[in-house]
Amino acid sequence: MTLAAAHADTGDTAWLLAATALVLLMTPGLALFYGGMVRAKSVLNMLMMSFVSIALVTVVWLGAGYSLAFTGDLGGGLLGGLGNAGMAGVGPASLHGTVPTLLFATFQLTFAIITAALISGAVADRTRFGAWLVLVPVWTLLVYVPVTHWVWGPGGWIGAKLGALDFAGGLPVEITSGASGLALCLVVGPRLGFRRDAMRPHSLPVVMLGAGLLWFGWFGFNAGSALGANGLAAAAFLNTLAAGCTGLLGWLLVEQKRDGHPTTLGAASGAVAGLVAITPACGTVSLLGALAVGLAAGVVCSYAVGWKFKLNYDDSLDVVGVHLVGGVIGTLLIGLFADKAMTGGPEGLLYGGGLGLLGRQLVAVLAVAGYAFAVTYGLGKVLDRTLGLRASEDEERTGLDLTVHAETAYDHGVLGHGAPVRKAESPA
Repeated sequence: MTLAAAHADTGDTAWLLAATALVLLMTPGLALFYGGMVRAKSVLNMLMMSFVSIALVTVVWLGAGYSLAFTGDLGGGLLGGLGNAGMAGVGPASLHGTVPTLLFATFQLTFAIITAALISGAVADRTRFGAWLVLVPVWTLLVYVPVTHWVWGPGGWIGAKLGALDFAGGLPVEITSGASGLALCLVVGPRLGFRRDAMRPHSLPVVMLGAGLLWFGWFGFNAGSALGANGLAAAAFLNTLAAGCTGLLGWLLVEQKRDGHPTTLGAASGAVAGLVAITPACGTVSLLGALAVGLAAGVVCSYAVGWKFKLNYDDSLDVVGVHLVGGVIGTLLIGLFADKAMTGGPEGLLYGGGLGLLGRQLVAVLAVAGYAFAVTYGLGKVLDRTLGLRASEDEERTGLDLTVHAETAYDHGVLGHGAPVRKAESPA
């Protein structure tokens, strides 16, 4: 969608350029976050699933995705048109508000990339890479693009018609990735040894590094969604920081009470849970609301990651427990904490706004989660019966790094291969 404006605002454009780069960095950050959490024999495969998503989603988004999400509406608020397919009609002078349309499209592209990459965590250690190469572009077109139009597109039925609020992606990013991850892990089935073998992260320092990069990039994700260098961006920035902190602390408090010790994995996961939850709410709640949203996510998600053992679904890296549950928490709590000073209109229940907004948020959550789960489950079944989604038992036992990519992440030198090892010389 191109909006009328005299010229691009240089400050807004500069900020959105920086924010776009920050969001793109989140996908390599996610690769490290996920890569550290898997076993050493599949870390390269985990990194590849994120990195290849950058290329696949970019091609699909520029070809048709952006146009279908943001160009007009074909009717009913369900999908946009193809007027800008291949970025036709969009040039350096085209504007979206006060920023170039090309920049807006690229900013939104980075959201689509990380959303697809997030799903990989649910099916880590056991998914065929070839099937992933097909799944990502098809899923982007069938799930991410329509939901994005519903929430942010012109005439979208959730944002423009229903009036539900989502500032930076709780619905199209967090809930779609979480619900889709649940669908795929049900299709693929559990890892060999699930519930029996210890499947601990192979490198917690790498997990912490990845979490730090995600947190850094999240400022572009949330504050960049203001589409300008302004007070709303500043408020979203601060809310993002605050919620990440209370999410981290909430998770550690649960660990201390439940397990008797706080962990580094818990700290990383808690921060991400808080960031997930504040994503839809960062531009609609006050600082007090952001602190509450982050804390709620840190506490609830720390329990939610254990549901897979009770319900017997193998969500390898807790995409469901963190992104689906955290996204639902943040989206629903807008109905309680929405502040008129931030939204310019709608208010949450605790600010005197009644139950109306909370009800709209609930409808949006159920619709998006249900649609994403159903379509992804169907897509997963089709791919499983045609290409095969699940790696073979031998591939999984050996590790996908060696069997799929013919590489290993941690060759520190093996005796008998390469140059001979020199004997240490005696001191003079």
